[in-house]
Amino acid sequence: MTTEQAAAKYLQEYLGAIGNRPYAIYNPLSKPPVELPVIYGFNNGRTHSWLHAELVAEDGTGLGGHICSDEAYMPGDLGCLEGTAEDRHETFRVYYPQGYRMMFVGAEEAKTHKGLQQAIANNIAKQESAK
Repeated sequence: MTTEQAAAKYLQEYLGAIGNRPYAIYNPLSKPPVELPVIYGFNNGRTHSWLHAELVAEDGTGLGGHICSDEAYMPGDLGCLEGTAEDRHETFRVYYPQGYRMMFVGAEEAKTHKGLQQAIANNIAKQESAK
């Protein structure tokens, strides 16, 4: 366990190291980025302690998750930012071999973000059809 002060310092160092990286894009066919399917990273509702970061493709397929101590770590931990979590991108490239783009949606926006809400609805429909 660490102190709040140490955690805040580490978070500032992390944010300084990660900089203002753009969202990751895998585009082997050089399509216009807006034509690529989206993989959403998002905070699944909690705002402090044991935050649940999730990944869902726009078609509703779950592609992973992660527990974070702060929402600010989520975009990097999930691989939403360029140059982060390369191991996750191996899975993403198998799922979307013709390309994809990443997007992160924070807890405050998650309930109103149309693309993410559609992906979640698609996920629920997939689960119901599998029953």
